Amino acid sequence: MNGIKQKDRDAVIQSLRAGVVPRAGQHLIQVGRARELESLIGDIERLADGGSTFRLVIGEYGSGKTFFLNLVRAVGMEKKLVTTSADLNPDRRLHATGGQARSLYAELTRNLSTRTKPDGGALAGIVEKFVAATLTEAKTAGEKPEAAIHRKLESLAEMVNGYDFAAVIAAYWNGFDEGNEQTKSDAIRWLRGEFTTKTDARSALGVRTIVDDATVYDQLKLLARFVRLAGFEGLLICLDEMVNLYKLANTQARNSNYEQLLRILNDSLQGTAEGLGFVLGGTPEFLMDTRRGLYSYPALQSRLAENTFAKQQGLVDFTGPVLRLASLSPEDFFVLLQKLRHVYALGEPSKYLLPDEALPAFMEHCHKRIGEAYFRTPRTTITAFINLMAVLEQNPNATWRELLGQVEVEKDTGAVKELMVEDNSSGGDDELASFKL
Repeated sequence: MNGIKQKDRDAVIQSLRAGVVPRAGQHLIQVGRARELESLIGDIERLADGGSTFRLVIGEYGSGKTFFLNLVRAVGMEKKLVTTSADLNPDRRLHATGGQARSLYAELTRNLSTRTKPDGGALAGIVEKFVAATLTEAKTAGEKPEAAIHRKLESLAEMVNGYDFAAVIAAYWNGFDEGNEQTKSDAIRWLRGEFTTKTDARSALGVRTIVDDATVYDQLKLLARFVRLAGFEGLLICLDEMVNLYKLANTQARNSNYEQLLRILNDSLQGTAEGLGFVLGGTPEFLMDTRRGLYSYPALQSRLAENTFAKQQGLVDFTGPVLRLASLSPEDFFVLLQKLRHVYALGEPSKYLLPDEALPAFMEHCHKRIGEAYFRTPRTTITAFINLMAVLEQNPNATWRELLGQVEVEKDTGAVKELMVEDNSSGGDDELASFKL
């Protein structure tokens, strides 16, 4: 690996130390899961061909689901997809009647990303790219710009809200042509689902509908078709913290969300959602709990059931809608520690804080402390490793052997508390306590 910029190094290290996934630089620390990633790349290629895809990424708390979803998003952008992501929470759901579904849609549209704008906020750029390309075509064909826009969007008219969607894009063009920034802003606001009343939308843009809880999924299908018309390959949506649907106390609300999930799954498997893909992150309980999880909804259970042949003799099947994240192997973990050490030292081997022999010693230390679990939930161990390097960096007189040995002494005297403290009351992936070095 070559030298690493201080900004990139800090972004990765600070995020990992806090137990969250870095927004950039995932490639610097990616290890293992090659077959899982290869399977998702196949889904991305299917999207680029105008198909659709649906995947549930299932893993324990801290197993790397969010990291994997972010990595898939990054690959999608490199493949000329428009990508977006959001975390579900009590105020963001797939189905609701109090604005929670529209809130999720608004978050997704704010986070729209492309290869040239990877940090979100790409919606206006996508619309402008469509308008610019259409104007070029209209000029070549001697056609009026507004007529060309309506002609290109004609295929959307058959979909829910499709006619008004086309009218809003035309309004954006009029604002662009007349230099009216307010009209352009209103058009983007409508596309983002920020209008709360039909009266306001009609006054601003002359359309009779808005994005509301009932039409969120239909609007996403419209958006997927539109980005393809704008010259992109498709729309990839990554939703994390799906466990928040599992935590809904109201049975009717939970089942309504599962019904919406079933609709998305059916459209994806049948190929009717053109250029639209979903990758959803959840825990095993969210999937398999027959009382409150997806398996409590019979139609979903039958579609998401594991391949019975793959259960035999440790075989795997990466083609189904459910993708279970395998545990990292010891070899993968060793490579991960090497990469973390490299990133921490800004890519300069001369600045390594730990020698090569310290890495297997640290792994052995983790194995004694938590057993095989540290391969399945790497978040805690990654945080501990970074904590170890932070102490060595700030205390030049300390040695890694003393630090690891001190932890063992404290353990033997009963002074060290339980390593992992899981709080199931939190809204997302549970935070795990790190080593007390």
